Amino acid sequence: MRVVIVTESFPPDVNGVAHCALQTARHLAARGHQPLVIAPATATGEGSDAPCPVIRVPSLPLPGYPEVRLALPSRRVAAAIAAHRADLVHLASPFVLGVRGMAAAARLNVPAVAVYQTDLAGYARTYMGTGEGTAWRRLRAVHSAADRTLAPSTSALRDLEEHGVRRVRLWPRGVDTDRFRPDRRDTALRRELAPHGGLIVGYVGRLAPEKQVELLADVCALDGVRVVVTGDGPSMPALRAALPGAVFLGRRTGDELARIHASLDVFAHTGPYETFCQTVQEAMASGVPVIAPAAGGPLDLVRHGRTGLLVSPRDAGAVRDAVLKLADPGLRAAYGRAGREAVRGRTWAAVGDLLLDHYAEVLGARAAVAA
Repeated sequence: MRVVIVTESFPPDVNGVAHCALQTARHLAARGHQPLVIAPATATGEGSDAPCPVIRVPSLPLPGYPEVRLALPSRRVAAAIAAHRADLVHLASPFVLGVRGMAAAARLNVPAVAVYQTDLAGYARTYMGTGEGTAWRRLRAVHSAADRTLAPSTSALRDLEEHGVRRVRLWPRGVDTDRFRPDRRDTALRRELAPHGGLIVGYVGRLAPEKQVELLADVCALDGVRVVVTGDGPSMPALRAALPGAVFLGRRTGDELARIHASLDVFAHTGPYETFCQTVQEAMASGVPVIAPAAGGPLDLVRHGRTGLLVSPRDAGAVRDAVLKLADPGLRAAYGRAGREAVRGRTWAAVGDLLLDHYAEVLGARAAVAA
């Protein structure tokens, strides 16, 4: 099968869309298919370890958030889909480049599968205080044009259907359980992060307003607790001021990130706009109990009172109280074991095969209509 992946982000970018697009390309290649990736050009011109050709489209940085780049209008998208003789177009979090990919697929009569990954309406509320309706109209237009939309969680699926998107199915995300595992816990790293001992509470992810990492301020004030923040983004300066005593590690990836995850005592995610929340899965695979808002993707991932604690969104006090509850080492150990077991079967290979099943159904439906 010849598949073109049109993605709004791709490595070396570090985010959920980029990571999922890379894993999709890897799985397609591993199963003997022929993927091609179309993505915005990066600022540095760096490549990636993609297992297939990557076509870069000219792009500009998003004002106020230069780490995010928006593709410029380009004829390369349609030309690349045609030249690849695509059997199917995979649209990863389509909004700008993906809209052009959808239009090209329609003109070429190529089936398209759109993967919903980013709560852009929630971002519009966060950054502009308005524009939510405009974001949903754009999302509805592109997803409704696709043969199938794949939602990463039941919450995301429900949002799409409530906003008029049809032909929606569930497709979760995988996790690398070989890389993220409990035995990567590092006592030397723990001494470095908390020289005087105590409970290490960590956040991993982008540092941006919609992530609401400042909700960890009350946790920073707890005796015997060290907050560790891993990630980068435009909110870094403000968060350094808002979280006194916290350790900021910056952006980390690969085995180094896995070592950090496993060395935490508690993982705390604060953002309420997650359609899935990959870092929660990585923490669970690492055997670390999770605190997350009872909203969006974490509702599917965290079993409250078994693998972690779900708290009211945007409630700093609730996050603090959850950390205090998880000060019990026996409870942490039980939640950590249950979390690891819960994600054991969610490998990228298993999730990738589910995606191939979706592709086969879409291609079968198109063939039936043409017959």
